[in-house]
Formats: sequence, C-alpha cells, structure tokens
Amino acid sequence: MKLILKEDVKNLGKMGDIVNVADGYAKNFLVPKKLALEAITENIKALEHQKKVIQEKAKKIKNASKDLAERITAMSLSLKAKAGEEEKLFGSITSMDIAEALKSEGIEIDRKKILLDEPIKRLGSYTVSIKIHSEITAQLNITVVPE
Repeated sequence: MKLILKEDVKNLGKMGDIVNVADGYAKNFLVPKKLALEAITENIKALEHQKKVIQEKAKKIKNASKDLAERITAMSLSLKAKAGEEEKLFGSITSMDIAEALKSEGIEIDRKKILLDEPIKRLGSYTVSIKIHSEITAQLNITVVPE
C-alpha cells in the first residue's frame, strides 16, 4: 500500500516521503496512529501545498534571523562588574548576564543560544558567538569594565 508519511518514522522514511508498506502495517499501525495518509491524488496535492507553505515560513524565519544577526554584530555591549586586583572579577559574567544585557537593548535571546565556553572572569574585551538560527551565528562584542 502506498502511503504519505505525516511524521518521521524510524527505519521507514521522513515526513513527506511516499513509501510502499505492507497493508497490515499501514492499516494497523501507521494510519490509526496518524503517522501516515493514503497516497491518493487529493492527499498528494495537499502535501505539496503544505510543503510550499512550510518552505515560505522557513524562508521568512531565516531572513528575520539574518536581520537580527546583523543588528547583533553591529552592536557592542559594555557590562559593569566589580573587580579586584589584577583585573579579576568578583564572580563572573555568564550567558544569563549577557542575555539580560541584550534584553535591555531590546533583543530577546535565549541564554542557551549564547555560546560562551566558560564564564568571563576578567576585565577586557571579548567576542561571543550567538547561534540565532541553525545556519546563522552572530558575533557580539562585549567589553567588561569595572564598576
């Protein structure tokens, strides 16, 4: 029986694939669990339409991510922290602190998307990567100054 997969099915195919499976597997498992539809012309046309809509939506998200990346790359943040001798900080600057500073600038980024190898523990200038989209990463310049 020919089916269109509505979701990824392990060892069978990805969402949108048209696959040939045994009648029993289709009728007893895939169709009742709404993992697949019968591959009739109506369903194939609907799937093609959905693919177009999803592609357009993904394109809009990617363009918005590019714009956000450009804004972030153009900006420079200055964070104040208490520092002691030899420019060491009392505490550290973490991704959460950077996310809050960006929020105060009008840009909301999840702190998990801020790629900081380890917390910043000294005064100075740093470049931090921020993963905005699966394909787009922005570089943010941060300067840590004493309070």
